[in-house]
Amino acid sequence: MENCVFQLEFKVRDYECDLQGIVNNAVYQNYLEHARHEFLQTVGLNFKDLNDRGIKAVVARADLQYKFPLQSNDRFVVKLRCEQKGVRTMFYQNIYRLPDEKLCLKGIITSTTLVNGKLAICDEIVKAIQI
Repeated sequence: MENCVFQLEFKVRDYECDLQGIVNNAVYQNYLEHARHEFLQTVGLNFKDLNDRGIKAVVARADLQYKFPLQSNDRFVVKLRCEQKGVRTMFYQNIYRLPDEKLCLKGIITSTTLVNGKLAICDEIVKAIQI
């Protein structure tokens, strides 16, 4: 992934797999969300703190392209880059199996913010993600 600003390594756990022995499709969203939250922590943003101040960062859309299945005990990395487009924050996230870096998933997560209940650009988030 070009312009990757953050990456986080994981290992597939047995209970994340379905009867076919591959990671259940919904689990991939958990991987992506955990990586986004860890990234935001590294740039000084904390969801609880934002929420307590009336700023709700929410997912508006998830576009996931499953390319190759992960299996139990596979190691993999989630790579991330992001950009601001008006009220939308776009997180481009790919999952690669390790060590061969086989592309397993391409994702675009679109998030937005509600500030005191109204759709708005949160300058704090915009500044933090401009790496």
